[in-house]
Amino acid sequence: MRYVNLIVGAAVALLGLALVAFTFNMMVNCIYINEGESLLLQYRGPIVFGTGKAAQAGQFAKVGEVGIYEEMKGPGRHFYCPIWWIRERVPDVVVKPGEVAVVISKMGEPLPPGQFLVEGELFGPNRARHKGTLRRVLGPGRYRLNRYAFQCEIIKSQQTKVSDSVKHSGWVNVPTGYVAVVTNLAANERLGQKGGIQSDVLPPGIYAVNPYERQIDIIFVGYWESSISTIHRKGPDGKELLDISGEPEAIPGSGIAFPSNDGFNIQLDFTAVWGLMPKDAPDVVRTFGSLEAAQQKVILPQSESISRINGSKMGANELLVGETRQKFQTNVSEHFQDVLKEKHLSLLYGLVRHIYIPKDIRTPLQEGYIADELKLTREEERTTKTAEGTLREAEKKVIQETEKVRVETAKMVASAIAEGQKEVGEIEAATKQQVAAIEKQIAEFDAKKTEQLGRATATADQLMKEAQSQKFDLAVKAFGNSGAYTKWQFAEGLPEDIQLQLFYAGEGTLWTDLKGITPTLPLTNPPPPAKPAARPAGAATVPR
Repeated sequence: MRYVNLIVGAAVALLGLALVAFTFNMMVNCIYINEGESLLLQYRGPIVFGTGKAAQAGQFAKVGEVGIYEEMKGPGRHFYCPIWWIRERVPDVVVKPGEVAVVISKMGEPLPPGQFLVEGELFGPNRARHKGTLRRVLGPGRYRLNRYAFQCEIIKSQQTKVSDSVKHSGWVNVPTGYVAVVTNLAANERLGQKGGIQSDVLPPGIYAVNPYERQIDIIFVGYWESSISTIHRKGPDGKELLDISGEPEAIPGSGIAFPSNDGFNIQLDFTAVWGLMPKDAPDVVRTFGSLEAAQQKVILPQSESISRINGSKMGANELLVGETRQKFQTNVSEHFQDVLKEKHLSLLYGLVRHIYIPKDIRTPLQEGYIADELKLTREEERTTKTAEGTLREAEKKVIQETEKVRVETAKMVASAIAEGQKEVGEIEAATKQQVAAIEKQIAEFDAKKTEQLGRATATADQLMKEAQSQKFDLAVKAFGNSGAYTKWQFAEGLPEDIQLQLFYAGEGTLWTDLKGITPTLPLTNPPPPAKPAARPAGAATVPR
């Protein structure tokens, strides 16, 4: 009994110790991490017995070492005794859409001289091993970062003005119709890229760009229009003033002005439709910085320079005449295209829109051209009259030929109708002859049919009578004599529901005893006897 009590006592003690341990574990050791948080652990080491090995400086602590652990626990219950562990709740890093996160590693070895970007990931076997800014940025999402090891900087879209261009970084959106020219601030050995402007462009899209690694120039690709126009004089009412020939009066010096080779001041309007192809975008950024700078440094100055150079080689009269003026247009366009090609720009059109010739030279030239045009007009009118007379003569010939054709056509129609009627008569006569022959054959067939039907009817009557005679003869022979056959016919004629009753009252009493007897024979006329069914020849029937 004593051993039983000891066992029970020991069990109760163990149960009590287990309950105390469970309570201590749940109340003291347990820590609950909410959603969106992580648990950062730092091991204190043995408190009473022994000493722990400290982690290497600038490195995470390994299992059993004193220091900060790399792994961070996620949401849920975790059991770490606060005596040996420092427990810290750390909120997760949230990067929203339209943002990127630049991560700075605070643990690891120093970077080699000349480098300022750290290669590697946040976790795993490819984790960054040096201190400094990570080359890789974090896009939108939720991240569990150890704040002792990493520092995070949230960046939205950044724009930096550099000379004549705007550099983009962070969350970069390259819209449709544009390309991104990349400028590396440091070489990327993994991709085999050197520092500086890269030759390959990025197509339209969204990019997470580390502002410490590279910068983006967003360049429009396509065609632009640049124009240089003269300024016209205006009257008090704000309308343009026109000279006697209807030309607007240009203010001297406006537009593109140059002297002709015969000493006259010429002004003109010029429009260039130029553009940029994606493959040429890096060269334009490298040379000019932006498209706006290319327009100010190349397009507009070259438009004026090329027009002046080619225009000064020609006289005012040549700039006014159509053929020589077209030659001037072609020379300007081709020269302009060659210049832009050297600058990695494309020219679609180089148009000389309007040339302003001084009125003193323009008016005589225009009057001379008008006189020449009037002379040409008179000649054309005379030619037109001659052609009109020829046309009238041709119209009369057409009417004559038309009437001739009409008469010939009527003659041909009448001949065709007569020929057709002749053929119709011949066809009708032949048809009647064939109909008469067919009707004769039909009559002959009807006569033969009547004869054969009469012969067949007579033969059928004869065969029927012979069959009836043979039937009667066979029936008499079957019954043995004619009386038996007559009785059989009598029996066959009796009604189906006839009732026969026989009474026997002794000799000599038949007639005296028939008074109270219901007649067994019908008093009314009986129905006609049913027609006997036909019997096959030679069959015998026993009389009833």
